[in-house]
Amino acid sequence: MDVLLIGIDAGCPAVFERLYERDAIPNLQALCEGSDATAGPLESQIPPWTPSAWPSMYTGVNPGKHGVYGFVDYEGYDWKVVSRDDVRERAIWELLDEHGKSSVVVNVPVTHPPDEIDGAIVPGFIGPEDPPCHPEGTLDDLKRELGEYRVYPNYTRGSDDLSDAEKMEEYERLVGMRGDAFRYLADEHDPDFGFVQFQKTDTVFHEFDGDEDKVERVYRATDEAVGKILDEHDPDAVFIASDHGMGPYEKYEFRVNEFLRDKGYVETAKGGKGMPSWNPIRDQLREGSGEETWEPTTTERVAAKAAQFGLTAERVGKGLRAVGLDGVVKRYAPENVSRTANEQVDFPGSKAYMRARTELGVRINLQGREPNGVVPPEQYDAVRAELIEELRSATTPDGDPMFEDVAPREEYFHGPYAEKAVDVVTVPNEFEQFLSAQVRDGYFAPPTEPWNHKMEGIFAAAGAGVDASVPIDAHLFDVAPTVLSAMGVPYSDRMDGRVVPVVEDAGATGYDDFDADAGPRLDEDGDVQDRLADLGYLE
Repeated sequence: MDVLLIGIDAGCPAVFERLYERDAIPNLQALCEGSDATAGPLESQIPPWTPSAWPSMYTGVNPGKHGVYGFVDYEGYDWKVVSRDDVRERAIWELLDEHGKSSVVVNVPVTHPPDEIDGAIVPGFIGPEDPPCHPEGTLDDLKRELGEYRVYPNYTRGSDDLSDAEKMEEYERLVGMRGDAFRYLADEHDPDFGFVQFQKTDTVFHEFDGDEDKVERVYRATDEAVGKILDEHDPDAVFIASDHGMGPYEKYEFRVNEFLRDKGYVETAKGGKGMPSWNPIRDQLREGSGEETWEPTTTERVAAKAAQFGLTAERVGKGLRAVGLDGVVKRYAPENVSRTANEQVDFPGSKAYMRARTELGVRINLQGREPNGVVPPEQYDAVRAELIEELRSATTPDGDPMFEDVAPREEYFHGPYAEKAVDVVTVPNEFEQFLSAQVRDGYFAPPTEPWNHKMEGIFAAAGAGVDASVPIDAHLFDVAPTVLSAMGVPYSDRMDGRVVPVVEDAGATGYDDFDADAGPRLDEDGDVQDRLADLGYLE
């Protein structure tokens, strides 16, 4: 193997250094601090979340060029979960394929349905539980050889069915599956390039609020899996890259739509689908319905109707909790009922709104662009300027600015798909403020998740052809051109990144554009519409 790229979701210097002190990740530490290694911070992008950041890494371009900004893609006021078909730029492994170099890619997010290349691809996060793999039959081979292979845990996040100890055992099993699958496929295909990603290094923070012992267990398991890969396949050069960092959110949760409602931009209504949420999608997919979006059930529609008369799930839930009947709340006021029965943003009736907190921005309900737009095109610039001024003025109860930056989307995104971005980008101050798209009483509350994403990830390089004397200061977009250069392959002249000078620059060249008219990578029999998301990133 010429080059191995190890993806550590949410990996960052602060987490790595704490684990170094506990001798928890010796293999990863050697790849960062060994005699032939160098490492440093990697700046993430806006927005620094998995479904947009990993495509940016593996294509080397900003979301304005590849077209994916979040977990869902919008069609008017409706939405669907994103897939590799939504990524409109060519990946590292596709460019290598053009140069006669093979690849094995395991568990990388947003790779379902897989590209057809010389080698193997096993999709990861945001694909289905049993993803179609390339070549056909690969998943069956993995299950036969390994005994089992799963993308997601065998329990739902928030479930009380398993103890924390049992959940941690499941985390370790999933981490081990990634390493075992990669080693098996590397044996079978003898690739020039390997790319294996570990997702649980991120989710352990979200699910267990940054519990240090649980984080250490997941990282120890990841390091063990990495060590086995290094021992068995001895790649010439190794890179480590993360999509973003991770850290505590110690300030406030800011309810952007509540703020915009008071400013006259957001209208609300009782009932409806509300904001995109993983949980209803996840539940339907786990039941085998093969949905890629979510529609309210009869029960949920009844709850929505009752809400018009003041009987909301929130009121019922609060009453039951007050007398200690939390179990009854879970049974009779489940989350998707709460979503339909409580107050929601009326998207067609609003001038502007935040659709999803992870988009980090506000969308304008523009005539001619949205199905029921209310803002005339000639007023767009004025409305956007007013929004920017209003949001820039937002301060916390401590008097600190809520946002580090509030700007037009053009300052962050460029390319043929820039128009898919939010109209106004809102960057939380030092990523210590948690944004919420929910409509609830008051602008501020404690953060829903006390640990979440930060802008500083990590990038490391070690082995043959690496100049370990060069300090690393990299950007997410730099990973693809650097990896390609390490393999002696020219990178695309459409890439936004540069070659980190730890390797010799192979130069840029023109490649054919992504063929947007080629259609899905798999036919209908491949369950193109199946999606699964197992984290509560969206509300």
